[in-house]
Amino acid sequence: GMGGGGNGGDGGTGWVQQNSGTTLVLYGVSFTDANNGTTVGGAGTTLRTTDGGATWVQQNSGTTNSLWGVSFTDANNGTAVGGAGTILRTRDGGATWVKQTSGTTRFLRDVSFTDANTGTAVGQDGTIVRTSDGGATWVTQNSVTTNSLFGVSFTDANNGTAVGEAGTILRMTDGGGG
Repeated sequence: GMGGGGNGGDGGTGWVQQNSGTTLVLYGVSFTDANNGTTVGGAGTTLRTTDGGATWVQQNSGTTNSLWGVSFTDANNGTAVGGAGTILRTRDGGATWVKQTSGTTRFLRDVSFTDANTGTAVGQDGTIVRTSDGGATWVTQNSVTTNSLFGVSFTDANNGTAVGEAGTILRMTDGGGG
Protein backbone atom coordinates (compact mmCIF):
# COMPACT_ATOMS: atom_id res chain seq x y z
CA GLY A 1 0.00 0.00 0.00
CA MET A 2 0.81 3.64 -0.08
CA GLY A 3 1.29 4.03 3.66
CA GLY A 4 0.56 7.17 5.62
CA GLY A 5 2.20 10.54 5.63
CA GLY A 6 5.94 10.59 5.17
CA ASN A 7 6.66 7.52 7.28
CA GLY A 8 6.11 4.89 4.60
CA GLY A 9 3.27 3.29 6.55
CA ASP A 10 5.62 1.91 9.19
CA GLY A 11 3.02 2.17 11.93
CA GLY A 12 4.92 4.77 13.93
CA THR A 13 8.53 3.59 13.75
CA GLY A 14 9.14 7.02 12.24
CA TRP A 15 9.36 8.38 15.82
CA VAL A 16 12.89 9.54 16.64
CA GLN A 17 14.19 10.12 20.16
CA GLN A 18 15.36 13.69 20.71
CA ASN A 19 17.64 15.00 23.46
CA SER A 20 15.60 17.29 25.72
CA GLY A 21 18.51 18.09 28.03
CA THR A 22 16.40 17.33 31.11
CA THR A 23 15.37 14.27 33.10
CA LEU A 24 12.31 16.02 34.57
CA VAL A 25 8.86 14.88 33.50
CA LEU A 26 7.37 16.75 30.53
CA TYR A 27 3.57 17.10 30.51
CA GLY A 28 2.59 19.37 27.63
CA VAL A 29 3.78 20.44 24.20
CA SER A 30 2.72 22.98 21.58
CA PHE A 31 4.13 23.49 18.08
CA THR A 32 3.01 26.32 15.80
CA ASP A 33 4.86 25.04 12.72
CA ALA A 34 7.40 22.36 11.84
CA ASN A 35 10.24 24.20 13.59
CA ASN A 36 8.90 26.19 16.56
CA GLY A 37 7.75 24.38 19.68
CA THR A 38 7.65 24.55 23.47
CA THR A 39 7.30 21.79 26.05
CA VAL A 40 6.54 22.24 29.75
CA GLY A 41 6.85 20.01 32.78
CA GLY A 42 7.90 19.43 36.35
CA ALA A 43 9.43 22.13 38.57
CA GLY A 44 8.50 24.94 36.16
CA THR A 45 10.40 23.43 33.25
CA THR A 46 10.00 25.11 29.87
CA LEU A 47 12.05 24.00 26.86
CA ARG A 48 12.02 25.65 23.43
CA THR A 49 13.05 24.47 19.97
CA THR A 50 13.32 26.55 16.82
CA ASP A 51 14.78 23.75 14.67
CA GLY A 52 12.11 21.07 14.83
CA GLY A 53 13.48 19.57 18.02
CA ALA A 54 17.05 18.96 16.94
CA THR A 55 18.00 21.18 19.87
CA TRP A 56 15.95 22.12 22.96
CA VAL A 57 16.89 25.16 25.04
CA GLN A 58 15.89 25.48 28.69
CA GLN A 59 14.03 28.70 29.51
CA ASN A 60 13.45 30.45 32.81
CA SER A 61 9.72 30.26 33.52
CA GLY A 62 10.03 32.09 36.84
CA THR A 63 8.13 29.38 38.74
CA THR A 64 8.98 26.10 40.43
CA ASN A 65 5.37 24.90 40.16
CA SER A 66 4.82 22.04 37.75
CA LEU A 67 3.50 23.15 34.37
CA TRP A 68 1.03 20.76 32.76
CA GLY A 69 -0.32 22.52 29.69
CA VAL A 70 0.94 24.94 27.06
CA SER A 71 -0.65 26.59 24.02
CA PHE A 72 1.06 28.80 21.44
CA THR A 73 -0.89 30.58 18.69
CA ASP A 74 2.23 31.61 16.77
CA ALA A 75 5.98 31.36 17.34
CA ASN A 76 5.95 34.22 19.87
CA ASN A 77 2.64 34.18 21.78
CA GLY A 78 2.04 31.40 24.27
CA THR A 79 0.54 30.49 27.63
CA ALA A 80 1.50 27.78 30.11
CA VAL A 81 -0.59 26.58 33.07
CA GLY A 82 0.13 24.49 36.13
CA GLY A 83 0.13 23.98 39.86
CA ALA A 84 -1.50 26.34 42.37
CA GLY A 85 -3.40 28.22 39.65
CA THR A 86 -0.22 29.18 37.83
CA ILE A 87 -0.67 30.88 34.46
CA LEU A 88 2.39 32.18 32.59
CA ARG A 89 2.35 34.21 29.38
CA THR A 90 5.08 34.91 26.85
CA ARG A 91 5.07 37.29 23.89
CA ASP A 92 8.67 36.57 22.83
CA GLY A 93 8.76 32.82 22.33
CA GLY A 94 9.47 32.11 25.98
CA ALA A 95 12.53 34.30 26.44
CA THR A 96 10.47 35.96 29.18
CA TRP A 97 7.45 34.52 30.98
CA VAL A 98 5.09 36.78 32.93
CA LYS A 99 2.88 35.44 35.71
CA GLN A 100 -0.82 36.20 35.28
CA THR A 101 -3.60 36.27 37.87
CA SER A 102 -5.76 33.21 37.27
CA GLY A 103 -8.25 33.83 40.07
CA THR A 104 -7.83 30.27 41.33
CA THR A 105 -5.37 28.31 43.46
CA ARG A 106 -6.50 25.00 41.99
CA PHE A 107 -4.17 23.05 39.71
CA LEU A 108 -4.63 23.90 36.03
CA ARG A 109 -3.94 20.95 33.75
CA ASP A 110 -4.37 22.21 30.17
CA VAL A 111 -4.93 25.36 28.13
CA SER A 112 -6.14 26.10 24.61
CA PHE A 113 -5.82 29.43 22.78
CA THR A 114 -7.48 30.03 19.41
CA ASP A 115 -5.79 33.39 18.82
CA ALA A 116 -3.39 35.58 20.77
CA ASN A 117 -6.23 36.93 22.95
CA THR A 118 -8.76 34.15 23.46
CA GLY A 119 -8.02 31.15 25.64
CA THR A 120 -9.44 28.67 28.12
CA ALA A 121 -7.68 26.75 30.89
CA VAL A 122 -9.09 23.77 32.79
CA GLY A 123 -8.13 21.83 35.87
CA GLN A 124 -8.82 20.50 39.34
CA ASP A 125 -12.41 20.13 40.60
CA GLY A 126 -13.97 21.22 37.30
CA THR A 127 -12.15 24.55 37.25
CA ILE A 128 -12.53 26.48 33.99
CA VAL A 129 -11.02 29.94 33.50
CA ARG A 130 -11.20 31.99 30.33
CA THR A 131 -9.58 35.11 28.87
CA SER A 132 -10.47 37.29 25.91
CA ASP A 133 -7.70 39.85 26.44
CA GLY A 134 -4.52 37.79 26.23
CA GLY A 135 -4.67 36.85 29.89
CA ALA A 136 -4.76 40.36 31.35
CA THR A 137 -7.93 39.11 33.04
CA TRP A 138 -9.05 35.52 33.59
CA VAL A 139 -12.71 34.91 34.41
CA THR A 140 -13.89 31.78 36.22
CA GLN A 141 -16.59 30.02 34.22
CA ASN A 142 -19.54 28.21 35.76
CA SER A 143 -18.67 24.54 35.44
CA VAL A 144 -21.24 21.77 35.28
CA THR A 145 -18.89 19.30 36.97
CA THR A 146 -16.64 19.00 40.00
CA ASN A 147 -14.62 16.27 38.28
CA SER A 148 -11.07 17.34 37.52
CA LEU A 149 -10.48 18.31 33.90
CA PHE A 150 -7.24 17.27 32.18
CA GLY A 151 -7.58 18.33 28.55
CA VAL A 152 -9.14 21.16 26.57
CA SER A 153 -9.29 21.98 22.86
CA PHE A 154 -10.99 24.92 21.15
CA THR A 155 -11.37 25.16 17.37
CA ASP A 156 -12.43 28.83 17.51
CA ALA A 157 -13.38 31.34 20.19
CA ASN A 158 -16.80 29.76 20.81
CA ASN A 159 -16.44 26.04 20.20
CA GLY A 160 -14.49 23.79 22.51
CA THR A 161 -14.35 20.54 24.42
CA ALA A 162 -12.89 19.73 27.84
CA VAL A 163 -12.31 16.21 29.16
CA GLY A 164 -11.56 14.77 32.56
CA GLU A 165 -11.95 12.12 35.21
CA ALA A 166 -14.82 9.61 35.32
CA GLY A 167 -15.40 9.91 31.58
CA THR A 168 -16.27 13.61 31.77
CA ILE A 169 -16.67 15.38 28.44
CA LEU A 170 -17.88 18.99 28.42
CA ARG A 171 -18.81 20.73 25.17
CA MET A 172 -19.03 24.49 24.76
CA THR A 173 -20.64 26.11 21.74
CA ASP A 174 -21.25 29.70 22.92
CA GLY A 175 -17.83 30.73 24.23
CA GLY A 176 -18.87 30.14 27.82
CA GLY A 177 -21.57 32.74 27.99
CA GLY A 178 -19.63 34.85 30.48
